[in-house]
Amino acid sequence: MTIDEGVFRAVGATPTVRLAKALGDTPFALYAKLEMLNPGGSSKDRPALAMLRNAVREGIVRPGTTVVESSSGNLAISLAQFCNYMDLPFICVVDPKTTPVNLRLLRLYNARIEMVAEPDPATGEYLPARLARVQRLLSEIPGSYWPNQYRNAENARSHFETTMPELVASLGRIDLLFVGVSTCGTLRGCSDYVRERGLPTRVVAVDVAGSAVYGRSQGGRRKLPGLGAAIVPPLRPEPGSVDTVTVEERDCVAGCRLLLRRESILAGASSGGVLAAVARCRSRIPDGAVCAVILPDRGDRYLDTVYDDEWVAREFGAEALREPDRLLSGGSADSPIADGQEEVS
Repeated sequence: MTIDEGVFRAVGATPTVRLAKALGDTPFALYAKLEMLNPGGSSKDRPALAMLRNAVREGIVRPGTTVVESSSGNLAISLAQFCNYMDLPFICVVDPKTTPVNLRLLRLYNARIEMVAEPDPATGEYLPARLARVQRLLSEIPGSYWPNQYRNAENARSHFETTMPELVASLGRIDLLFVGVSTCGTLRGCSDYVRERGLPTRVVAVDVAGSAVYGRSQGGRRKLPGLGAAIVPPLRPEPGSVDTVTVEERDCVAGCRLLLRRESILAGASSGGVLAAVARCRSRIPDGAVCAVILPDRGDRYLDTVYDDEWVAREFGAEALREPDRLLSGGSADSPIADGQEEVS
């Protein structure tokens, strides 16, 4: 099986652009890596390719192998696209938070969708229920393969070998790097690269309220996929090895709309959260610093949520529609940039 031609050759080498207008006049330079320009529309193309390539190399994935994965959307689309190219059956286990657009894309790529309608009764979260469904499918389908994005070392390695080297090649010096967390593959890969290369870059993990990654899960209260997780992923760097900052989901909406209004970048919810984290910390970022953010995915998959005024007003209140202006008002006094705290809520 070949995994080095066709659409696979378009993965990576995404551009890094200056965000000169997003936060107004700042004494630091802000740059964004546009991962939405991967062929599958997100940063998840990198680990999807790496996990499949390694599984083919080790003989785990062969012609006819059924690939099964749990995903809120982006990794599912990446795997669906690649499996479609490889003529491999793909089953994606999703939950009701998966956007209608993502479900349509999965079907276009010939994925079989397994919807978990009810959350795990013990935790109130969908992720444990999705993982239980994955295990059931693996037991029912002989020779099936589970990439297991939360534990697969290829997830982090893909960012260690491609994402962070590309950023360094584009910018040279990077003083601060803001990375959204979910499986923590991007965070782990980038932070490992910084540590092993002895770079002075300070890595800031951006989590969302209600997530268990660097906080405490609150049982299914999160409305947007992509940022945070209901479990502590095995790939997560230990607290204290990176700085952390927590944003609210309404901040994700505000950050997305600010990116669109000021930079004409239509980005997904986690991208908005990462920009909101920079806005929160802006008063503590040193003058002259080079600051970078990774924008994980595209925003056209959120037209029915983040970019829908009625949905935003219904879920967060009408005042949330004015939140982009609040992000421009300045940073928080408890920012981790100055004091190096492990977590800021």
